[in-house]
Amino acid sequence: MTEPWQDPALPAGARAADLLARMTPQEKIAQLYGVWPGSNSTPGGDMAPLQHAMSEDVDLTELLPHGLGQLTRPFGTAPVDPAKGAARLASLQERVRAANRFRLPALAHEECLTGFTAWQATVFPTPLAWGASFDPALVKEMASAIGASMRSVGIHQGLAPVLDVVRDPRWGRTEESIGEDPYLVATVGTAYVQGLEAAGIVATLKHFAGYSASRGARNHAPASIGPRELADVILAPFEMAVREGGARSVMAAYNDIDGLPAHAHRGLLTELLREQWEFTGTVVSDYFGVSFLEAAHQLTDSPAGAASLALAAGVDVELPAVRCFGAGPLDEELVDRAVLRVLTQKCEAGLLDPDWAPPGPSSDLVSSDPVDFDPPAMRALAGQLAQESVVLLANDGILPLAASEARRIAVLGPHADDPAAMLGCYTFPRHVLLDHPEVPMGVAVPTLLEALRAELPDADFVDDPAAAEVCVVAVGDRSGLFGRGTSGEGCDAADLELPEGQGELVDEALASGTPVVLVVLSGRPYALGRWADRVAAVVQAFFPGEEGGPAVAGVLSGRVNPSGRLPVSVPRDPAGQPWTYLAPPLGQRGEASNLDPTPLFPFGHGLSYTTYDWQTPSVDDDSFPTDGETTLRLTVRNSGSRPGAEVVQLYLHDPVGKVARPVARLVGYARVPLEAGASAEVHFTFPADMAAYTGPEGDRIVEPGALELRLAASCAEGDVRYAVPVTLTGPERVVGRERRMRCEVRVK
Repeated sequence: MTEPWQDPALPAGARAADLLARMTPQEKIAQLYGVWPGSNSTPGGDMAPLQHAMSEDVDLTELLPHGLGQLTRPFGTAPVDPAKGAARLASLQERVRAANRFRLPALAHEECLTGFTAWQATVFPTPLAWGASFDPALVKEMASAIGASMRSVGIHQGLAPVLDVVRDPRWGRTEESIGEDPYLVATVGTAYVQGLEAAGIVATLKHFAGYSASRGARNHAPASIGPRELADVILAPFEMAVREGGARSVMAAYNDIDGLPAHAHRGLLTELLREQWEFTGTVVSDYFGVSFLEAAHQLTDSPAGAASLALAAGVDVELPAVRCFGAGPLDEELVDRAVLRVLTQKCEAGLLDPDWAPPGPSSDLVSSDPVDFDPPAMRALAGQLAQESVVLLANDGILPLAASEARRIAVLGPHADDPAAMLGCYTFPRHVLLDHPEVPMGVAVPTLLEALRAELPDADFVDDPAAAEVCVVAVGDRSGLFGRGTSGEGCDAADLELPEGQGELVDEALASGTPVVLVVLSGRPYALGRWADRVAAVVQAFFPGEEGGPAVAGVLSGRVNPSGRLPVSVPRDPAGQPWTYLAPPLGQRGEASNLDPTPLFPFGHGLSYTTYDWQTPSVDDDSFPTDGETTLRLTVRNSGSRPGAEVVQLYLHDPVGKVARPVARLVGYARVPLEAGASAEVHFTFPADMAAYTGPEGDRIVEPGALELRLAASCAEGDVRYAVPVTLTGPERVVGRERRMRCEVRVK
């Protein structure tokens, strides 16, 4: 007889509740943790903080009869052939099912920040490159493809996207972030969530919350932020991804906020996330985050105490392995609350259905069948996103090279002929293969030099800059983990000077007298003011993935018309951080200080090989109520001789507020592809809710008064093309979760 929990016709919540009522206390707790097969046997460095110190051997024979909540990184821990990996995961799931009386499989999760973090899988551009594309639709398409690949081999949950807003680019995980603006992070990140969820993968929002606002940009350091910065900058992307994206999981952050660690923060994980935002999914710990309540934050003196704190705050699942949740008795009511959420999610994934079977030898995939994690369509998608993310920062006319007089080209620098220059720290080659040097990369990653040779077959490539007509100098980062790179998790920077003495190499190239094109391949922005008036051109790419070499080379040659825009400001000087463009007047350049924080290249900046004319905009209503909206209309024409894509940015300037406000903040944008001579009309529907901010009493308010909507090419005042004055009328409003969070954009 089929029990109610096995009946697919019933709602997932009802099925989960029926199963929960049948479970013993041990069976319930077993659903709240995972195991990480192979984590103790990985050679070399850790893939998670203190991995080898925290990982403990578990006896699966003893553990599995009670069931199992999660399987941690079955593909992402060590290199495994895709088909063999699928078969191995299927076999492991059968073992999990056979051992427990309900025959429940585990949820299997993987990292997927730059693609499926598995050997031989497509390596997409890093999230900072997503931000540079200003193209949420393409990011959504990418995420859907990543999710389908994961789902096909039995993965259910993806630990992405990272929604931390960059507050200090010295932070090593800047490369994993989308940018320094919460609206850009929110809209692009939500698109990724929608794509992953549409493929049937549970998207996991990271890291909740305040992780990127750490003191001194040090990984795991305390976050010194006030309630307004937390609400208006840090939390905004998470709220959009929950409300509009439909994210079904959230990962708690390692840091504390004003002394209270996120893993023990009931106000964050329960009162805000669940009671105010009405989130119904699961909260998972960051790897060993529950243990850190004892070992690092020192809120308790035992693993069992850490488990009690985390569970009470709202953490449902301990990742990556059992250590705290299995250490001692836990409050039964809190356990039931968490298990119900976990079982509901398993039910939604089909894992409670009586006919469930994993992809593998037991169904339609046998171990001898090839599994292609890097098919041509995925590579093409990676290439398109890479091309859209390359930013042309400066150009005195030397680019594109194919149209110039240069025939002898020197390509120099540590990243000129190194495939690692294209790859971020959460790509499989840089995340896992650094500990397996004997294993090939698994995917083709053309270097910049190789790609340039293909782009310019008639050019003469020379080694001596004095013998060349143009010198391309490629500098930037080596990604890695916990100090094994210059960018990445645990690879924080003391300042924003180019690392490892690369600035001297640029100086030497300039000293030759040959025009220098500086190419920066990095995970964060670096200070370039030292060469601002000396280099002929500057091209920035943020770890653009396996097709990044051809994308950057295409921009240099002219095959690709650059359309990327900066998701983070590029500083003039290496010190004087932290700084982002979201600063009030006293955070800008002024007479009160001799230090000028104005960046060399501002947020939103990027050049093109064509020109665009913006016609005088119109506004439907220049006066509308605090619960109303208006629409701006702008016609953009490609007035040049080649196709391209303009990025129209809309900023809000609020001249008078009850608290100090940023001089300008992004509230809308549109990526507008145009053939030569073509034009398009861009419509921005601006709701008054977008003017909301957290006021003195802690409420989010929309107040009447004058505003300025700025249509601009970047956040810099000098790049404002049109400033449209509008006035909000009526009473001040307090707005909550029902507020509108975005400008709707149409391109006609």
